[in-house]
Amino acid sequence: MQRSLGVHRVLEPVGVLPQAAQRLDADPAVGPDEMRIAVRRLNLDAASYRQLSEAHGGDGEAVRAAVLGIVGSRGKMHNPVTGSGGMLIGVVDEVGPDSPLGLEPGQRVATLVSLTLTPLRITDGLARWDGRSEQVPATGTAVLFARSIAAVLPDDLPEEVALAVLDVCGAPAATERVVHRSGHRPSVAVLGAAGKSGCLSLAAARDARAGRLVGVVRDEREATALRAARLADEVVVADATDPLAVAAAVGEPVDVTVVCVDVPGAEHGAVLATADGGTVVFFSMATSFSAAALGAEGMAADVTMLVGNGYTPGHAALAMDLYRRSPGVRSLIDPRVRA
Repeated sequence: MQRSLGVHRVLEPVGVLPQAAQRLDADPAVGPDEMRIAVRRLNLDAASYRQLSEAHGGDGEAVRAAVLGIVGSRGKMHNPVTGSGGMLIGVVDEVGPDSPLGLEPGQRVATLVSLTLTPLRITDGLARWDGRSEQVPATGTAVLFARSIAAVLPDDLPEEVALAVLDVCGAPAATERVVHRSGHRPSVAVLGAAGKSGCLSLAAARDARAGRLVGVVRDEREATALRAARLADEVVVADATDPLAVAAAVGEPVDVTVVCVDVPGAEHGAVLATADGGTVVFFSMATSFSAAALGAEGMAADVTMLVGNGYTPGHAALAMDLYRRSPGVRSLIDPRVRA
């Protein structure tokens, strides 16, 4: 089992799993149950990219140097501040004889496991990236383990679109599951509703026959776009880091709150917006789970809080299907990809 989880790639500290490691062995030579990908593009998760950009004052060259430094020193893209990474797309280059992933050389794939646990080498210095977007054209190699997950890219969509959707495919799948389990037509609020994971989560909640749908966004520009997308019954503007503003904007507390914002500090507002007995699902990598737990305790809030696991069976297919079927989802995601 250790090998299938990639423990043999951990250089320090010895004995932990790859995600918790400080440094991985990114040697492109594959073992019998591994697979190598020729990297074409990285997608930094939103919280990580925002932190890097803000830390370097929006200086693209400095952001690029920071990413190269992280990958070079750690053997993976694992932001030491946010603890998050992202995902990548590329072409299957070599498959070990014992790999159980069912993939073949030449297939275009997206990794559905985090870059925080994926051995990664960059060989082009990220020369084609200006440091000003989450999507990073790149050349290099990545290694997947026997317990990793990857999806073959669809032929009907541009790679950039597929990468953007698959990067957040865990959110709509888990939202659908929580809505189904919450009883008859639960009310749902999504914080960060105009973003990739937010709009897909709204679409998934509607598909799962949720009742009242509230989209919480940060400004009037996003509110206008979300209203035009017609994914929510109510669109409200509030600073997700202001708990009282979020609660006032949502109004009557909802049964399910889904947090998709890319900034820290949204925990208490999400709890306040959720009715007693309800559920909060945290998908943001900027979430402080101690703040969420202690805040709920301090507010005497009887809510169930879930960590947004990026894996749910069938999550990639569900997200791609929502994108194809929903003009509203496309209207929000496509401009972000073009930008």
